[in-house]
Amino acid sequence: MSDNEGEQGPKSTFSIYIAEGEQLFNKREYTKAIQSYSTALTLQPEDKNCLVARSKCYVKLGDSENALKDAEASLKEDKKFFKGLYQKAEALYTKGEFEFALIFYHRGHKLRPELQEFRLGIQKAQEAINNSVGSPSSVKLENTSDLSLQKADELKKVPPKPVKKVQLKQQAQKTVMSERTARQLLGELYTDKEHLEKLLRDEDLIKGKTRNGERLQDVILNCISYLDTRTEFWHQQKPIYARQRDQKLLRQQWKRTRNHLSTDPTRYILKNLEEIDAALSAGKTKKYLKKAQEVLKNVHGWSEEVLPNKSEVLENLHSCIGNALMDLDDVDKALENYQKALDLSQEGKLIESISRALDNIGRAYTRVGKFQQAIEAWEKRIPMVQEEQEKAWLFHEIGRCYLELQRHTEARDYGVRSLSMADDIGDEKWQLNASVLVAQAEKTKVIFISPLDVEWAGLKLGQANISRTLNNHKANIALPSL
Repeated sequence: MSDNEGEQGPKSTFSIYIAEGEQLFNKREYTKAIQSYSTALTLQPEDKNCLVARSKCYVKLGDSENALKDAEASLKEDKKFFKGLYQKAEALYTKGEFEFALIFYHRGHKLRPELQEFRLGIQKAQEAINNSVGSPSSVKLENTSDLSLQKADELKKVPPKPVKKVQLKQQAQKTVMSERTARQLLGELYTDKEHLEKLLRDEDLIKGKTRNGERLQDVILNCISYLDTRTEFWHQQKPIYARQRDQKLLRQQWKRTRNHLSTDPTRYILKNLEEIDAALSAGKTKKYLKKAQEVLKNVHGWSEEVLPNKSEVLENLHSCIGNALMDLDDVDKALENYQKALDLSQEGKLIESISRALDNIGRAYTRVGKFQQAIEAWEKRIPMVQEEQEKAWLFHEIGRCYLELQRHTEARDYGVRSLSMADDIGDEKWQLNASVLVAQAEKTKVIFISPLDVEWAGLKLGQANISRTLNNHKANIALPSL
């Protein structure tokens, strides 16, 4: 499509512009694809398939607002248009509105239960809500009954404690943990967030306006909101401990590389591993992927005489590439790289690297709904995991996979193990998650997603808050009978 075509009017047919847009989308030229779809829409403004296609491009570019507008427009005439429902859910998910995304994934699943994308959408939205930063303060479960989750209570009993002091202490801990979490995820951007929050307290400044007439207060709030949204996304993709583990292994790689002869390849590896780590910390996925692939290609051309720890470097690079591909939703290629990383780790008997590879393989399989394969990978990890928080997470995730497979006994067993580990370290988030898993496995009335009212359940899940009866150390959950 020529640059001046918009001024002169469309020169081709609607179907040609659609085909052109699809071709550009497949080439990942999303901006050009949007132009083609926009031209097509001048010919047929209400074509719902074209609106969905353009919305997909906006999602790829991170423009969730325009993606949502197009998705909603595609549903204007037909509220049950399943492609529009799915795209609206995707746009809301990209925007960070996970609870509302969950609603529309459920609507689509109800209409087209045979489509896997809706089921996977439900799963990732639920995971995003559960893993969102500061979830203990965003998942409040009203305590209106004296007893629920009885089985969970039987597992752990703690003597009564003074309520007021403990509540104040827990509230302070939550605030500290939330700030610590944000600092770890945002890295250097956390300083910018603090500066923006400081500016927000300057009453004279926030009354001003920009040259475009925007209120400075609105601009600052939008920036803070954007950083909060990014924090949520980075946290949901991988828990902090996993990020720290990957960066720790990467830094260990640097130290080992420094110990070898100061050859040109060694200096090259060291320099590029640092650049890869910087791109990882900044969330620049495409740059991260490109750099890792470039280094991988060069490393393959060197002998072990030139680079003594070649296998270890290759393992690390395949792991990096897999992570980037997962961020870009290319799960099949990510799995290929994770498997190569596992093979190299096993050859070198690198326990930490083996554990990391199995962890990544399990995550990839759950992303595409292959829960049995995820279980097999994660169960191999259990003897290798040392940190209590990671064990609580691992037991919970294995239990969730068993629950998806309708194997309730195994799901409950792993839920119990997760709860026990979470209680040992006093982690409220995983105490709650594990308790809910146990209850779901035992088929109690603790149902977050009601088949009779999925919309209400989606909102309830996002708006709820944690409340724990300190006298008996139970997670008391009170939801209306459905």
